[in-house]
Amino acid sequence: MTSQTDHFLRTWLVVVVMFLLFIGTSRPVPAATPVVVVAAENRQMTPLIQVAGTVISRNDSRLAAQVDGQVTWVAEVGTQLETEGVAARLDDVLIRDVLVEEQARLVREQANVKFNQAEAQRLTKLAKDNNAAISRLEQAQRDLTISRSELTAAKSRIAQTQEKQQRTIIKAPFSGVVTEQFIQAGEWADPGTAIVRLVDTASLEAQAWIPVTALPYIQTGTRLGLTIAGQAATGTVRAVVPVGDDQSRLYELRLLLDGGAWSAGQSVRVAIPVAAARAATVIPRDALVLRRDGTTVFRILEDNTAERIVVETGMAEGGYIEVIGDINPGDAVVTRGAERLRAGQEVTPKQQAAGE
Repeated sequence: MTSQTDHFLRTWLVVVVMFLLFIGTSRPVPAATPVVVVAAENRQMTPLIQVAGTVISRNDSRLAAQVDGQVTWVAEVGTQLETEGVAARLDDVLIRDVLVEEQARLVREQANVKFNQAEAQRLTKLAKDNNAAISRLEQAQRDLTISRSELTAAKSRIAQTQEKQQRTIIKAPFSGVVTEQFIQAGEWADPGTAIVRLVDTASLEAQAWIPVTALPYIQTGTRLGLTIAGQAATGTVRAVVPVGDDQSRLYELRLLLDGGAWSAGQSVRVAIPVAAARAATVIPRDALVLRRDGTTVFRILEDNTAERIVVETGMAEGGYIEVIGDINPGDAVVTRGAERLRAGQEVTPKQQAAGE
């Protein structure tokens, strides 16, 4: 009985082993992982720092009263004004009264000139016949000169009064939008009192403050990279103010913006060069694998297996970044599919197409 049992067990064990061997030999070989690769490059890179800035309007004015008077109307906030558009009005009743008075003076001075001119002409004729004293003629000529000067002064006073009357209407010196009201209708405005703030929303530029170390590498016409509202942009240096701020020791930079629907007041980041360009090994940013234990790159070897390389990052420019480590120009690094790779894993590499 025992021998039969042992024989049965041995037979069953042989069957189980053969079955397991059959299963093991029939299991499919895992396929190589497809990845996209690109060659590391050697490029001239410029060390950059990011400085904060602001999008501002090139035309941003506080329109003020030029004559005194009571405010009768002020444009509402948000009003879009064209050049010479009315931003506010002041009461001109008192100025109109003064104008009437000056015009009456003008009529009187015109009459004086006419009278003195006729008197001088009459005495001139009498003087030729020796019927009038020379002194009377000289006095008439003096009165004519005085009356003419008074007439000129009267015309000037009328012109000044008319100019004051025109300046009770505060006009926009450029196209823009009213962003603030500093005074309301019914209030009294003195010369110089701010009425509204007008901002040109079409003519924009970026303002930033840079350290002195950047001055040798920036000049008028230099193009710099910008980031506005998370979008990449470019700008051209319009001016560098070569006088530093007394407290911050920074220098003002103004840049013209290239296109884009930007708005005054938006924050901007400006990439500022702080050293001369130098050679660096660069790879696309997509090739970096960021993990808790550090930044790595997967390099594909000749046998199409992945090698994990620990690197440090340096300068960045556009979609490329400098890597410091065991990566050389020409090495094939994985840009897509690296997140699921393991060291030594077999892959099927595909070259990254231009523009991807």
